[in-house]
This record gives sequence, structure tokens and C-alpha cells, in this order.
Amino acid sequence: MAKGLLRRAGGTRPRNALAGSVRWRITAPGALPRRMDWVLVGTAAVLSLLGAVLIDSATRGSGAVQGGDTEHFALWHLFNAGLGVLLMGGVVWCGLTRLVWAAPWLYAAGVILVVLVFTPLGSTANGAQRWLDLGGFALQPAEFVKVSTVLMLAVVLGCRSGEVDGFGSRRVLLALAVVVVPSVFILLTPDLGQSMGLGAILLCVLFAAGAHWGWVLGLLGAVAVGALLVWQLELLDSYQVDRFAAFVDPALDPAGVGYNTSQARTAIGSGGLTGTGLFNGPQTAGQFVPEQHTDFVFSVAGEELGFLGAGGIIVLFGVLLWRALRIARRSSDLLGALVASGVVAWLAFQTFESIGMNLGIMPVTGLPLVFVSYGGSSMFAGWVAVGLLQCVHVRRPVSA
Repeated sequence: MAKGLLRRAGGTRPRNALAGSVRWRITAPGALPRRMDWVLVGTAAVLSLLGAVLIDSATRGSGAVQGGDTEHFALWHLFNAGLGVLLMGGVVWCGLTRLVWAAPWLYAAGVILVVLVFTPLGSTANGAQRWLDLGGFALQPAEFVKVSTVLMLAVVLGCRSGEVDGFGSRRVLLALAVVVVPSVFILLTPDLGQSMGLGAILLCVLFAAGAHWGWVLGLLGAVAVGALLVWQLELLDSYQVDRFAAFVDPALDPAGVGYNTSQARTAIGSGGLTGTGLFNGPQTAGQFVPEQHTDFVFSVAGEELGFLGAGGIIVLFGVLLWRALRIARRSSDLLGALVASGVVAWLAFQTFESIGMNLGIMPVTGLPLVFVSYGGSSMFAGWVAVGLLQCVHVRRPVSA
């Protein structure tokens, strides 16, 4: 079945006829560097470097834990970024065609890794069992599931199966199943943020594939009903319920469950227009904001770099998303457009959620800020996402 889907994928747009004639020319090893979107790569690299500076500031007070090495986390962040760039290069070298053919296997591997979290290989931190202990390195499978889900959705929705117009319910339900299966396991870890991210990817890819608005509205309604059932059946952990309660009413428990958000907003608000100066933030230096080098790294920028510095980071993410949308729009075939659209949804949702929970306009879900927050799995997945975008970009006809 997978082979049948793949043979038909991306065969509905007029420009597809160009793909076969130019594919070998634009993916030749010598042509790849010239064809890549270096603005996109440069923006991701700048964000990674800024992340290292912010992480350095956020963790200086915890240097004693690392044997006095105050730059421990910042150096590891840069090391992870370097590995991420290598992963991006490997993805571009593989090319979108090979990745699409491997999509079912990558998807199955991703689901298996998520399931392994519930075995003795899984490790727990802060009350959540989301990682695999690989002997000194903690892998978060949910980050990599987003990669395989984007590819699998592109395969499922990129084929037309003989349909001239519209979407068949079978394909939409299959796409829904592609997202629901890993989402259920991820939600049990528990990780509501990553599950929400997968839902955002599904809606965006459906829209990009030309699904009728009724399908999109129907899925949104199903999500609302499902969320209500999850709440009524008390399937969420108590700390997740408390987080939503604190989001609805920030003054509910400022010294308890609302402490993180309250301190983050205090740090950002104290930064003013230009900030208190790098490494000079009272909230940051005093370690008042928990998890400030991961979930709440944006609060460091708000306090020490001020409105201008934090706004600059948002502008950089805007450039990143603009280049990704540009790649999706210029894609030579439907398959590439769907892959790029899925990556756009992934990066846009995660950026908005991460920054939003720092500002108190979104509930705390623990999603890291891509490229900026400390964490190997998030960094690797982010650069793989850039690699997917580059794979779509280099397939563009030269004349486009």
C-alpha cells in the first residue's frame, strides 16, 4: 500500500512535469550548496548562537553543580548545534525522494521509540517520563516523531488515488490516524504540548493539500470535543490541570503552580526597552525563574536585552517562517509543498507556544523554543526541519 501511495504522490500539479527533467541536475553534489537557502540556514544559526549566550547567562549561578564550569550548558548547546548542522547536511544529501520512500519506516520507528519510553529504557524528569536513557544522553522521541509525521502526512495527502477534485474521507481519516497514534502515546508520557503541535501540523497540511474547509472545521470541532472529554474523564495529570487553572487565573496560586509564569513575566517586565544588560539581570542571576535555560529562556532575553532584544528574536523567527513559507509556495510539486507546510506549522506553533507561555498568554506546556532553548533532541529536530525545507528548495526548477 505504501508503494502505491508513493507512486501517486505529488502527481496533481502542472509543474510536476518539470521535476523529472531537472531533478538530477539540481541535486548534483556540486549544485547543492548553490541551491540551498542560506538565509534560512543563517537565521537558524544566529538563533542557535543567541541561545548559547542566553543559556550561559541563565546557568551561571548553577556552575557549582557542574564542578564550577559556568559555561557547561552553553558549550553543550553549541556542540548540539554543530551536530544539528551535520544532521541537516545529511538530510539534504539524502534528498526528499529517498526520505519520502523511507517515510513509512521512519514513522514506524518514531512510534516504536515513543512506546519504548514506557519501558525500563524510559527516564523521568520533573514528574514526566518523556525521555529514553541512552547511556549519558537523554533522547526525547516526541521531537523526532514530528519529522516522520510531516513526511507521512505528505505521502498520504500528496496522492490523489484517482480523485480529480476534493478529498476522499478515507484519505483524511488515514491522515488523522497518522497523527492520533503517536499523539496518544505522547499524551500519556504526559506531554500535552507536543500532542498539540502534531494537531497543528495536521490542520496546516490538510489546508495546504486543498482539503475542503469542512474537514478542517470538523477536525477542530473533534479536537474541542476530545479536549472536553479528556478534562471530564480526568485523564490529565494533576499538575497539568493546575497549569491550565493558573493560566485562566494567574492570581490563583502565584507562589505555587503559577510561580514559573509569574517570575518569567516579572523578569520580562523589568527589562524595559533596552534591558538590564547581558549577565546583569537580577531575576536571572538570582535563579528566580525555574527551568530558565530550557522552557523559559525567552525571559532571559526579555530581562537582559529588553523589548528591543526580545523583539529582535521574534523578528528572526519571523524571517525563518517567511523563508519556509516561501519555499512551500515555490515548491515544484505538491509533495514538497506539503512537507514544507508541515514544517512551517511545526515551527510556528512551537515558537508561539514557547514565547506565549513566557508572556502568560499561553498555558505552560514545557515546549522549548526551537534553536534557542537548551536540549539536544529539540536542537537536532530543529535542524532536521531546516534540512527538510532545503530538500524541498533544491528541487525547485532553475527557472522558478
